[in-house]
Amino acid sequence: MLNPIPWRIATISAVHDETPSVRTYTFALPEWPGHRAGQHVDVRLTAEDGYSVERSYSIASEPERTGEIDLTVERIEGGEVSAFLHDVAVVGDRLEVRGPIGGYFVWEASSPGPLFLVAGVSGVVPLMAMLRHRARAAAGARSTIPTRLLFSSRHLEDVIYRDELDRLAAAGDGLEVVHTLTRSQPPGWTGYSRRIDDRMIAEVLDPLGAGARTFICGPTPLVEVAANALDRLGLPRDRIRTERFGPSGP
Repeated sequence: MLNPIPWRIATISAVHDETPSVRTYTFALPEWPGHRAGQHVDVRLTAEDGYSVERSYSIASEPERTGEIDLTVERIEGGEVSAFLHDVAVVGDRLEVRGPIGGYFVWEASSPGPLFLVAGVSGVVPLMAMLRHRARAAAGARSTIPTRLLFSSRHLEDVIYRDELDRLAAAGDGLEVVHTLTRSQPPGWTGYSRRIDDRMIAEVLDPLGAGARTFICGPTPLVEVAANALDRLGLPRDRIRTERFGPSGP
């Protein structure tokens, strides 16, 4: 019988706003065992009367970091844990964290073949861990892994990690980031301006070919559209990994 994953005390050491409704929290975890890009943790809040609530959050930081993890949390209307983090929690607060969890939706920089990532809104979080892992691995090995991220957001100001994604794409190591804005676009916008569909998937995937390892994360409708499009394009199903959440979409 496997030993259960223990709860650990994590201390908020930094807070960073990503968008008006999304915030990254750095948690210090001195005894953190390490994680793989794409895994998640459970966060538990317990009130003085004993009432507790748990939520799962993808890890945004790369495995190469030690002793701490980043969790990027979107404030959900009516959400108990996300509202507490956004409205109450401050640097120095201590929370219970359990993980890392998950072995299906993970990517290792040593995996062969190109990488195709598809994200909707906060579904970019585990994919960002993969991109950060990729960047650290590429820098160490002086090699490139052909990679494309197709990222769907509602408005430009809703693009999570926008500045960091721009920097990563500008590094010239084989990463290209393709955006689509579904609700509004700024003057001079040159990206896509509609929801992800079969044609968009085909166009963005094309330079990588049908052998790309693919990870899709976001609201259920987006994930289903993207996965079905890849299936129709002939991408082997064992190369398509999906993770979905919630009813809302971009």
